[in-house]
Amino acid sequence: MSPSRIGFPPIRACLFDMDGLLIDTEDLYTACNNVILHEYGRPSLPWKIKALIQGRPGPESREIFRAWAQLPLTHSELASRQAALQRKIFPSAQPLPGITTLLHTLSENNIHMALASSSNLVNFTHKTTHLPHVFSYFTPSRRILGDDPRIRPGKGKPAPDIYLLALEAINREIRAEGKEMEISPDECLVFEDSVTGVEAGRKAGMRVVWCPHPELLKIRKGQEKEILAGLTGSQFPGSLKGTREDQSPGRIDDGWGELFESLVGFPFAKYGITMDDEY
Repeated sequence: MSPSRIGFPPIRACLFDMDGLLIDTEDLYTACNNVILHEYGRPSLPWKIKALIQGRPGPESREIFRAWAQLPLTHSELASRQAALQRKIFPSAQPLPGITTLLHTLSENNIHMALASSSNLVNFTHKTTHLPHVFSYFTPSRRILGDDPRIRPGKGKPAPDIYLLALEAINREIRAEGKEMEISPDECLVFEDSVTGVEAGRKAGMRVVWCPHPELLKIRKGQEKEILAGLTGSQFPGSLKGTREDQSPGRIDDGWGELFESLVGFPFAKYGITMDDEY
């Protein structure tokens, strides 16, 4: 469990989720699922279900969706239909407000960065090939994706594994270069939009910035403190069983998590990130 503390070490590494955090693909996922739902006379996907799906690896998200939608499709049939729609729409993805400035500023100030996304490699390619100005900040060795074989089945978000792998990718390069000390989890700042992702970051022993979709924030109103402590990600009705670890990742108001409604004008100094004079 992360202890409550007043002071923190300066942030040396920022670890990023992708969908709904860096780029607007959460809305694109919803659009694809709604096409399928409407084909079978089902209502559009509500945010109370969307919140359960967000952040999880594809197979787990699909099972939650299937259990709710009750479509006459097998798992593989649904996956095939989703993939066909996603191939068409994902190349229209765009960075969310403040992202390009945030990444550029972190890079210019020598902050290590890595990507930790539940998206698989095929979808990652569809979403990012047209956005080199965003994803060139993440070298291939620092892109940890949902189908990475090092992530064992059942250990996707909200488990901490993907963020610990992202940190290890950075530390591996630091060890090879031999110019600085390795980075500890409490020197990392996780950027997330999903509740499950916040829990994963907290379980990894890292500080977390939660920047949720406005609709997610509406339906979780009053739960903000529990979410920032990492206490709710796998506890919502309908979530998968057996994914939660024995120990809670944090405490209410322990200072390890913070809510931002936008990443425009991010307060770097608050996290001990020293800016060059030109910034």
